[in-house]
Amino acid sequence: MYVSINGQLVHEEDAFVSVFDHGFLYGLGLFETFAVIDNDIFLLDEHINRLKEGLHSIGVHYDVTVTEVYRVTAELLQANGLNRGYVRWNVSAGIREVGLSSQHYREPQVIVFMKELPVPPVAKEAVILRLPRNTPEGEKRLKSHHYLNNILAKQEIGDTKAEGIFLTETGYVAEGIVSNLFWKINNRVYTPCLSTGILDGVTRSFVIKLIESLGYKVEQGYYTENELYRAEDMFVTNSIQGVVPVSKLDGHILYSGRFSKIVSSAYAMAAQEKE
Repeated sequence: MYVSINGQLVHEEDAFVSVFDHGFLYGLGLFETFAVIDNDIFLLDEHINRLKEGLHSIGVHYDVTVTEVYRVTAELLQANGLNRGYVRWNVSAGIREVGLSSQHYREPQVIVFMKELPVPPVAKEAVILRLPRNTPEGEKRLKSHHYLNNILAKQEIGDTKAEGIFLTETGYVAEGIVSNLFWKINNRVYTPCLSTGILDGVTRSFVIKLIESLGYKVEQGYYTENELYRAEDMFVTNSIQGVVPVSKLDGHILYSGRFSKIVSSAYAMAAQEKE
C-alpha cells in the first residue's frame, strides 16, 4: 500500500515520521476521514473547513485546498489500484525538541493513508458502554490524535461489530465510538447537543438538515439512557458509512426501522447527486 507524506508517495514500508514529532510525543495533531469514490468526495469542503479551523485553534499553521486533496487522493487511488477508498488525512504538528511548547507550529507533517472502502453494514447493534465519555481537553471536541477513550471503549465491547454508545460522566447520552447518534420517538428526532462534549460530525450536521428537509423537527439536547429505550427508530452516522440503522440496543429490538431507511436512502441519493 502507498502512503502520501508531505505530498510524496512512498510505500508503506518506507513511511516514517520522526520520534520528535509533537503529534507522536504529545498527541498534537488532527485528522479527517472520508470516502473517495471514483475521484469524488462528498462534503469535502466541510471536512477541509473543520480540519483547518481545528488546527488553527491548537496553534498549527496549515492550509489546504480542494484541488490539492483531489490531487493526492487521485494519486493514491491510482498507486493502490483502487476506485473507492477510505481516506485518513492526517496533519501532525511537526518536529520540535522534547518539551511542551507555547509557540505555534509552522511546519506540520501531512500524512495521507488510504485503504479499500468497506461496504457499509445494512444495520448495526448498539450497546451502552460502562466507560464514560471523557470531556474535551479544549473548548470543544476535536478529531485529534487523543483516541485513548475510544480505544478503551473498543476494548470493552471486544471483537464485535456492534457500536458502543458513550454516556457522559453525568449520565447523559453522548455519541458512538466512531459515530454520532440519532433516534426517533413519534414524529420527532433527537440527537445529543454539542455541549455534551461530542464531536461536531460533518455527516451529523448534514443529516440534521436532511431530516429537517423531510419535514421532521430535530431536537438537540441532554438525554438519559432511559430515553433511548423509548426509541422506535435509531441510527448512527459517520463519513465512511453514512447513515446506518440500529436494529438492537443492548439486545432490545427496536420495533421500527422505516425512518432510518428513509434517511439512509435520502443521504445516499444526495451523495450520488454530488458525484
